[in-house]
Parts: sequence; C-alpha cells; structure tokens
Amino acid sequence: METIWIYQFRLIVIGDSTVGKSCLLHRFTQGRFPGLRSPACAPTVGVDFFSRLLEIEPGKRIKLQLWDTAGQERFRSITRSYYRNSVGGFLVFDITNRRSFEHVKDWLEEAKMHVQPFQIVFLLVGHKCDLASQRQVTREEAEKLSADCGMKYIETSAKDATNVEESFTILTRDIYELIKRGEICIQDGWEGVKSGFVPNTVHSSEEAVKPRKECFC
Repeated sequence: METIWIYQFRLIVIGDSTVGKSCLLHRFTQGRFPGLRSPACAPTVGVDFFSRLLEIEPGKRIKLQLWDTAGQERFRSITRSYYRNSVGGFLVFDITNRRSFEHVKDWLEEAKMHVQPFQIVFLLVGHKCDLASQRQVTREEAEKLSADCGMKYIETSAKDATNVEESFTILTRDIYELIKRGEICIQDGWEGVKSGFVPNTVHSSEEAVKPRKECFC
C-alpha cells in the first residue's frame, strides 16, 4: 500500500511576540490569512499546534508537526521545553520591527542551549515583506546575519502568501537531505523525527522502514 508519509518532522516556530508566527502557520496549514483582528492573530498563549503533509518529491510526503510558541517572556519556560524534541525551526522576525531582528541571536542561543545533545536546523524568516515601505531591516543585513549563524534566509508574507510554501519546503528538504546523509538519525526517546506510516500493514517503504538505531550524530 502507498505510504501516507515517509517521515514525520517536528518543527518549532520561535521569535518575538507579534512578528506574525501564528498568521504564517495559518496561511501554510489552512491556505488563508486570518486577518489582523482575528483571534488567530492574537498573541499565542503558551504553545499552539498545527499539522500538514508536505510532498517534497513525487510520492514522497513528510508529515509536519508545527509548534507555534509564545514570544512573551512569561511563557518562555513553556517554549524552552519544546526545543529538545524538535528537529527544525523557523526563527521569525518582523522586517518592520528592528527590535525583533535584534533579538534573533538571543532566540538562537537559547534554542541551542536547550536542544543538546540533538541537532536542530533553523531557517531565518523575515516576515511581513508586503510592508516593504515600512521596512526597518534591510535584506542585506538579514542575509549577513543568517550567513554568520549558519542559516538560510527567506522573506515571507502571510497576508499575500509570498514565499510561505517555499519557506516550509526549504526547511523540510534541508532536514530530509541531512537524514539521507546520516547526519540526523531517528532515535528512541526523541520526537524530532519519526519513521513513516503505511496504513493497515507493516512498514514496507524502503525509506520508511530504516531500522531504529542508536545514533549520536
């Protein structure tokens, strides 16, 4: 039978409050922009959960578990508990909010502190690029920061859907390539990556049935 998904990736979305993390996830998972007055765009309390299948190659689908975290300081202890079981993450700032960009390194350092001993792959996202006339962060300085931190960079807009699908595809493919190269492995007790699921039968897809093994990569 056809594999529903070959892997499940658990991804976390972090960044300052009001940078548009929830709107970005609503656009990707539901195909719509909820509107600035919608409860969906209100500051997240704790953590919200989203999910979607993403086909990265013909017939090869990845199930994404997406964790939308609160940016406010009072919820940071909750956010920290989700780093360890995530294989990837979107580090989001608002291109019209200089302070949110200046906090990128703080978010990255916090994530690296709590993810050990596992690996987490980040994509830097400059959000709200539809508001170019209000830009406070240039593309050049964002690209320099991402290069310095070993991340890729993309600019998105949940409002007009610019690069939303592309951003999730880029991160998912990067993680998938690391798995194929053996640099990220499925490990017992870790929820970051899980092997595939075939309905009503034993796993049979070549990619989906790689045996679990101890891995300290």
